Amino acid sequence: MSLRPILIHPDPRLKKVCEPIARITPEIEALADDMLATMYDAPGIGLAAPQVGVLKRMFVVDASREPDEAPRAIVMVNPELDWSSEETNGYEEGCLSVPDQYAEVTRPAQVRMRWTGLDGKDHSEEFDGLWATCVQHELDHLNGVMFLDHISAIKRQMITRRMVKLKREMARG
Repeated sequence: MSLRPILIHPDPRLKKVCEPIARITPEIEALADDMLATMYDAPGIGLAAPQVGVLKRMFVVDASREPDEAPRAIVMVNPELDWSSEETNGYEEGCLSVPDQYAEVTRPAQVRMRWTGLDGKDHSEEFDGLWATCVQHELDHLNGVMFLDHISAIKRQMITRRMVKLKREMARG
């Protein structure tokens, strides 16, 4: 298990639609382990494969935030949104590919997701609250969509300029 570098916006790989995963292989299992380690280290509550430069339809999430709540890592391979509620929720979203930048995004309050687990079996579950926001945010990544695409053009440009500056500073070391 190793930590992987997280791509920083703007990066063209973050705007690509990802390929489905044909089957669960040892490489996919290793990628999931690396992604979970990278997400927890960041620290974050979700990480999609394209954020570590792998253009495959997989993400990891763990939105258990309460101190008394046990961690609950979920690996979703080829996830699909099955259903979403009419009711919406607004959350101040952030993204590991857009460090230290946050914006209010409105999404369905509840969703049902279907995915393949690392066990090769089909799974389905309803999510609400932060979990619902998180799985929708990560699913967006697999379709080349970022939370920035859900906010005003002016705010998006402002955040993008900050990220370009950050990448320049990081490149200088």
